[in-house]
Amino acid sequence: MRRDLCDGVGVARLLNATLVLPKFEVAAYWNESSGFADVFDADYFIQEMSGFVTVVKDLPAEIASREPVQVDCSKRKGHFDYTESVLPALLEHHYISITPAVSQRRDRYPLYAKAALCQACYKALRLTRALENKGSELLEAIPKPFLSLHLRFEPDMVAYSQCEYENLSAASMKAISAAQGDRKPWTGDAARVWRSRGKCPLTPNETAFILQTLGIPTNTTIYLAAGDGLMEIGGLTSVYTNVFTKSTLLSGEDFTSMHGNTKAALDYYVSINSDSYIATYFGNMDKMVSAMRAFKGLFKTLFLNRRAFADFTSQGLKGVRLSEALWKIQRHDFVMGIGSALPDCFCESKL
Repeated sequence: MRRDLCDGVGVARLLNATLVLPKFEVAAYWNESSGFADVFDADYFIQEMSGFVTVVKDLPAEIASREPVQVDCSKRKGHFDYTESVLPALLEHHYISITPAVSQRRDRYPLYAKAALCQACYKALRLTRALENKGSELLEAIPKPFLSLHLRFEPDMVAYSQCEYENLSAASMKAISAAQGDRKPWTGDAARVWRSRGKCPLTPNETAFILQTLGIPTNTTIYLAAGDGLMEIGGLTSVYTNVFTKSTLLSGEDFTSMHGNTKAALDYYVSINSDSYIATYFGNMDKMVSAMRAFKGLFKTLFLNRRAFADFTSQGLKGVRLSEALWKIQRHDFVMGIGSALPDCFCESKL
C-alpha cells in the first residue's frame, strides 16, 4: 500500500493532477476495512506534499456521485506512457482511478516527478500519532540490543508462493491447503526451477540454520516481525529462545482490536528503528524498511539469499559444507549491497 501510494504521487505529478487520498483494498489479504487515516497521518501528508502535488481528502461535490473511469497502468513504464496515453483520459473524464504499475521505470521520470515521489515515500508518509505512540511503547519494551527478523511463513504466503515443502506438520499442511484455492504447488522440474530462482519462503527451521551460519548467537534478542498464523515457528524458537512478538509485548483491547495492516505498521516502525534487520524475503515491506533504514543511516540490514540456499541444498550440501558456502555468499551480498533497496539520491533535490 505504501509503495502504490508513492507511485500514485509520482503519476499525479506527471499528469499535473490532484490526488484524492486513496481507499485501501485490503480484503484480499486480511478481510478488513481500515483506511488511509487509520494508518497514516492524513493532515501531515497533505501538508508535506504541498508544492509537490495537491492532495485532497474528498472529491468535489460535482463529481463525488460519479464512479471514476478505470485506467489500467500496469504496463506503463515511463514518463511518456502516462502523458501520451493516460493524460487524455484524465482531461476527458476529469476523474480517473489508476491501477498500480509495478513495472514502471521511475528512473525515466523527469526530476520534478522523482522529487514528488520521494517526498511522499521518505518524508510525508508518517504513521498516525496513536500508531507511533504504540510503536514507541513496543520499541521500549524490547530488550536492547535486538535484531528485527521479518519471517514470511504464514499459510497464505506459502500458498501464494506455490512451493512444496517436506516434513511439515499435519496442521501446517492443512492450513496451506485451505489457503491455496486455485494456486496449486509446482511439481517436478517446474518446482525445482521455481525454487532455484529463490521464489520459496524460508521455513523457520531453515532461517535458524542460516542465522547460526552467520554467527548470530542463540541468545540474541530477536523481535519477530510477522503476520498472524506463522507455521512451524518451533523450528526457530527451539534454537533462538529470546524471541519476542508484538502480541507477547503488548496487551489491552486497543491492540487486540487492531486490524492486520495497523499491526503490520507496528512491525514496520520497530524494524526501521531496530539495531539490525534481517529479512527472509524481499517483498514490499522489506524493500521499504531497507530503504528507510539506509535513509536514516542504519546500514545493518541483510536479506537472506533464498536462491543460494536452494542451489546449495539441491547440490546435496549439508552441515558444515552448507554453512561454509552460505557464509561466503551472504558475506559477499552484504559487502556488495546486493538486495538492498537504497534510497535514491534525488530525494535531496530542491526544486
